[in-house]
Amino acid sequence: MITRYALFEGQVKKGQTEAFRAAVLERILPHWKQFPGAVEVRVMFSDERDEGAPEFPLVLAISYPDKTIMQAALGSDARANSKAATEAVVAEFFDGRIHHHVTQAHSFALEQAS
Repeated sequence: MITRYALFEGQVKKGQTEAFRAAVLERILPHWKQFPGAVEVRVMFSDERDEGAPEFPLVLAISYPDKTIMQAALGSDARANSKAATEAVVAEFFDGRIHHHVTQAHSFALEQAS
C-alpha cells in the first residue's frame, strides 16, 4: 500500500478557517473520492502544532494498492477536475504552497493492556 500526501503549507486567510474547511469538503473532496483505484481518502485539518513548527492547515492522503495504479489515477479526468477545484479554493482561502510526498506504509499493531 502506498499513500500520496498533499501537504498544504502556509496559512488560511484570516477569519476564513471554517469557510476553507467547508469548501475543501464540499467542493474538492467529491473529486478526490473519484480517483480511480484509490482505496482510501483522508482529509486532515490541523488544530495544533508545536511552537515554531511550519503551518499545515490541510493534509490530504490518498492511498493506492501500488504505484502503477497511483500513476493511472494521476492521469485521470478526476485528477484534472480536482486540480481545477483545488486551485479555485486555494485562490479564495489559502496563502502558501502545496507539495506532494509518496510513502510506503508499514503498520504495527500494538497489544492492548488488560
